[in-house]
This record gives sequence, structure tokens and C-alpha cells, in this order.
Amino acid sequence: MSINETVLKTLGDSKEALKAGEIAESAGIDKKEVDKALKALKKEGKIASPKRCYYGLSE
Repeated sequence: MSINETVLKTLGDSKEALKAGEIAESAGIDKKEVDKALKALKKEGKIASPKRCYYGLSE
């Protein structure tokens, strides 16, 4: 499973928006990798940022 898929799964499993550090901790991957994945996923429109530094799946 790619890092992007792991980030999407972690966000999907959460009931609320998460910070990059929280995603990294629960997924067991490096925060720098999570930051790269979040940037790519946001550009693709798969995730949204309901408030600064928090991320969740797009509606």
C-alpha cells in the first residue's frame, strides 16, 4: 500500500479532522512522508482542510 493510500485510509477511519503528526503517529510512518502525501492528495482534491493544519476526506 502506498503512503498516499495509507494516509487516505487513516483519514477515513477517523471521525474527525487530523493533524499531520497525528496521521503519522497512527499510521506508523514518518511525518515528512505524510506532509508530501497530504500536499499531493490536496492537489488531487481527495482531501480537504476544514481548518488550518487539520485534514479530512473531501465530501
